[in-house]
Amino acid sequence: MKAISILQPWASLISVGAKEIETRSWATNCLAIHASKRYPKDLQELAKQEQFYSALRPDGNYQYPELHLGCIIAVCQLVDCQRINSDELPPEPEASFGDYTPGRYAWLLTDVKRITPVAVKGQLGLWNWEPPEMHTQGIG
Repeated sequence: MKAISILQPWASLISVGAKEIETRSWATNCLAIHASKRYPKDLQELAKQEQFYSALRPDGNYQYPELHLGCIIAVCQLVDCQRINSDELPPEPEASFGDYTPGRYAWLLTDVKRITPVAVKGQLGLWNWEPPEMHTQGIG
C-alpha cells in the first residue's frame, strides 16, 4: 500500500473526515495517511484556531494537543486527482485546509478509516507501507 507523510494538524483532519481533499504538486491514487513526526510550532498554533480545533473534535472527544506523530493514523481511497485552477475552489472549511494554488493537484479522498496508530518512520513523497496483520481488517 502506498503511504504519504503529512504534517499535523492536516493528517488528523483527514483521519476525522474533516479534510476530504489533499493538495499536492503531483498526481497519484489508495493511501495510508502517516502523521509526520515533525510538528512545527506555527502549525501547533494553527491547530488551536477555531476552524481547525472544531474540525479535529467532531465527536467531542479530542483534547488538544492529542495529535499522533510519527504514525500511520488512517487509510483511505484516492478516487480522483484534479489539477487546481482558480475558479474551482472548495467551500469552507475545506478551502482553508489545503494549498489551492493553481497548477497544484487536489486529491479527492473517500472511505477514510481511522486505525489504531502504527508507529513507523515516514518518508518524503509516496512510499510503500506494509500494514501489520492486525491492521489489515477493513483496509482495501
